Formats: sequence, C-alpha cells, structure tokens
Amino acid sequence: MKSPVCEMLGIEFPLFAFSHCRDVVAAVSRAGGFGVLGATAHSPDTIEQELKWIDDHTDGKPYGVDVLIPENMSTTGEKNVTWRSLEARVPEAHREFTKKLLKKYDIELAAPPVADNQAQPFDPQWAIEMLEVSFRHPIKLIANALGVPPKEMIEMGRAHGVPVAALVGAKEHALRQVAAGVDILVVQGTEAGGHCGEVSTLVLVPEVIKAIKQVRDVPVLAAGGIMTGRQMAACMAMGAAGAWTGSVWLATAESETSEIFREKMIAASSRDAVRSKGRTGKPARQLRSVWTDAWDRAPDSPGALPMPLQSIISRDAFHAIDRAAASGNAKARDLVSYFVGQGVGLIDSVKSAGSVVQEFKEDFLDAVEHMNALVEE
Repeated sequence: MKSPVCEMLGIEFPLFAFSHCRDVVAAVSRAGGFGVLGATAHSPDTIEQELKWIDDHTDGKPYGVDVLIPENMSTTGEKNVTWRSLEARVPEAHREFTKKLLKKYDIELAAPPVADNQAQPFDPQWAIEMLEVSFRHPIKLIANALGVPPKEMIEMGRAHGVPVAALVGAKEHALRQVAAGVDILVVQGTEAGGHCGEVSTLVLVPEVIKAIKQVRDVPVLAAGGIMTGRQMAACMAMGAAGAWTGSVWLATAESETSEIFREKMIAASSRDAVRSKGRTGKPARQLRSVWTDAWDRAPDSPGALPMPLQSIISRDAFHAIDRAAASGNAKARDLVSYFVGQGVGLIDSVKSAGSVVQEFKEDFLDAVEHMNALVEE
C-alpha cells in the first residue's frame, strides 16, 4: 500500500492497534499492522520488561509506544508529586461516597500497596523516563494524548529518528500540534474509547485535513469507532493515511481485559459506551455501569475530582471490583467497566488479534472493490 505512513514506518498495512497488552501489540505487528503499547500504567522499570518481551515476539516487525502527558492537570507545574501525597488531597466526601457505593454491592474497598516514591497518575516526568527506556529498544513511533507533547518529547523523537504522533479531538488542537512539530496526527472522533472530544470521526477527519493543508503536510490517522476494514477504507477515502484503533482489540483472546468484561462487551450496544469523568476526572468513553451512573447521575454524587485525583479513587475501587467479580460476586458484575468506544456494538465474539488483522485486510479490499465497481458502472 502506498500510504505515507507505510513508507515512514516500514509497514505493509496502515492499521494501528493501541493496546495496554504486549501480546496484542506483538500479534498485530507480526500480522502486518502496527502495534502500539499504551505505557500509562507502567513505570520506567516495568516498561523495560514489557518492551524486551515485545522485541522477542514481533519477528523484527515494527511497533511503537504511547505515553500520556496531559497539558492540564490539577498538579500541573508541581514537582515530585507522589501517589501518597495525592491521597491526602482526596476529600472525605468522595471517599465515603465510593465506600458506600461498593458496600451496596458487597465489595470491600482495600487499597493495593503503593510505594512511597510511586509517582502520581499520568506523571509527566515518569513518562519522559519511560521514553528514555523505550529508545533503548527498536521502537518506530512514540505517541502522546491529552495535549501537545512537551518539547522534550519531540526533541527526543528527532534525536532518535523516530516519528512523534499526537492525538487530537478538535481542529484547533490539530493546528497547535502541527505548529509544535508533530509528525503524525491521530484524529480521534467522539466515538472512541477513553479520553475523547465531542465531534464525530466522520466530521472531524476531513475538517482537520482541510485545516492543516495550508500549514504543513502531516499524515492523518483516523480514530474513533473503527472496528472493520470497511470503516477504515471509508476514512482513507476521506483522506486519512490509515486507521488508529483500540476498542476492537479488547475483545481479542490476547487482551488484558477480563472474561467478564469481554462478555459485557459482546452483550453491549453502541449506546452503552458513555462519556464520563468518573474514572479519570476528564471525559472518557467507557462501558456504562453502576459506577458511571453513580458519579454522573446520582443525586448524592459529590462529582468527579479533577485529573489526577479521580484516578486515585477509581484505581483502588476498580481493583476491588474486578477482584470481587472474579471471585464469584455476581453483584459486582454490574460495576465492571473499562474504556471502550461506541464501536462496541459491532463486537459479537472473542477472536485472536492476528485474525482481526486479517479480517481488516479482507474487509478493506472488499470495500475498495465495491467502490471500484460503482465507479465502473
């Protein structure tokens, strides 16, 4: 394929798979796509272990790393913020609301141990340190979400000859990213899982392409709700250079998600993927659950705390929820959730990551042949 990102990254098919699971990343890259490891939950130590494993299981095929360095958090500008120091900032009302909610479903809130020096969620310095570790490995792309990558990140990419990608959810965000010097734009519509804006993929992709055309030629990857090769072909018909996907890999056999969550994905419709601040403090699309309803709709909800404080609450809560559900607490299933896009309505079974890549290729070619047939007619 003659997509500019194929030449830039040395891949045969411009299907990008964002996943927190190393198995998915390796499987997609081996199958001809491009796996991208989400590093947010890692530390500089653990990312070394993950990338070493990926190196050993990709057959030399390229892959990338995605970090999350928000431009705006309640702790922006503060230095050496630890998890423990943030715990002291969580209001008692929010703690009590969480305990009361979990108790109603027979779940005991027990916080997993945290090291004294463990950094805050989404810590910018840890992200830079993880990138330093990542560049010891043959990565071919680094990516950032929730704002313009810090200058240091872009300079690191330049120094190592590795393209820098950035996620955007609005035209004005794209223009800022282009001005900052990013190499690839991931234009993510509101259909996407995780942090997302309010504009649909179908509208946002051509809007961004038109806006940046007069500034600089930057390849655009379409993201948001893309679960099939036909959707990928449609986005590329609008001018995208490829597709950035995430939710479709959550239903694969290699995924880090639990069997319970996969079952809920298969049963869900597109309307069950809702935007909520209840998990991170910023609007993030996830599977609707008792948790999202409680934070967003309950009359006694204290409201979500700003990022990263809400993550202090939700991490401990979901650790307890997932543990209770796995141990047989049927009531806990109602609280099980995870980030997922509106494309969840297209999930009907659990498959291997490699087979999903193959289906994307076949579906893409069918869509192209269909369009060619229409033109010939």
